[in-house]
Amino acid sequence: MLTINSIKNGIVIDHIQAGEGIKIYNFLNLQNAKFAVALIMNVKSEKCGSKDIIKIENVLDLDYEILGLIDPNITIDIIENEVIKEKIKLKLPKKVENIIRCKNPRCVTSIEKYVPHIHHLVDENTREYRCDYCDDLQKVTSLY
Repeated sequence: MLTINSIKNGIVIDHIQAGEGIKIYNFLNLQNAKFAVALIMNVKSEKCGSKDIIKIENVLDLDYEILGLIDPNITIDIIENEVIKEKIKLKLPKKVENIIRCKNPRCVTSIEKYVPHIHHLVDENTREYRCDYCDDLQKVTSLY
């Protein structure tokens, strides 16, 4: 039986889709961390069958917007003195800026490099976003 101890102070990124934890681990650059990090993959879960978990023995400033785009089912547990102080349920952000790039070659963002790429969520089920400038639709399936 694999045993991963609880952390005293830090963050637990939970309910990551099974097999996708490595993407978040790499995105957060945790391979270069100078503190304890555990990536636990394919953990049995009553809710979703199996899941990945990342435990970080440190407090980090996480970008919830990007993590929500990567996997909107993630939960973030903030741990203090081995107790969950706060539980944050991520979701797809309603608006994203400079994360999704418009692929329409006639869009102003393709011509004017200083114009920010702004997209608004159109459909949560299909993960579809609309460009603010040209109304081009884009499905977000994977960022990393």
